[in-house]
Amino acid sequence: MITLLRGVLLLALLLTSPLALPQPAWAADLQVREVSLEPCPAGDVGAQPELRTPTGASCYALRGVVTNPGRKPVVDTDVFALILDASGEPVLQNRTRVGSIGDVPPGDSPFALRLAVPMGTPGPLSVRNVKARGFSAPVRMRAGEGDELLPLEQGLSS
Repeated sequence: MITLLRGVLLLALLLTSPLALPQPAWAADLQVREVSLEPCPAGDVGAQPELRTPTGASCYALRGVVTNPGRKPVVDTDVFALILDASGEPVLQNRTRVGSIGDVPPGDSPFALRLAVPMGTPGPLSVRNVKARGFSAPVRMRAGEGDELLPLEQGLSS
């Protein structure tokens, strides 16, 4: 009788355990178009007008439209791009991830990211190989509704 009870409990545990495990977050590649790279607006918090010295960094805004062809939102979406200076050299050494745009609902969504480009980088700058990739479920900690955001985490002004 005890063996039968153990067998039933083990079978119940095996049948219910996959339901208790977190579901995997599948990656999704999204289309990016209408990409532009321009200096941040003068009034933007990232423009740092008080730091106009050769030792600082210049703020640039990478803007575009990302398309989610699915029926569900894609979350924790990162944008990847190759930013080149006038001579064709990479501006962001050893880095193609340029930032996160958060959640992308189905359809087209405009986005804007701030980039810190070393002061004195020869322009004009160009952008290549822009891609976006997100997930079917959250993979990062999220700021709460009452949490304060750092100035550079706030939305980019127009």
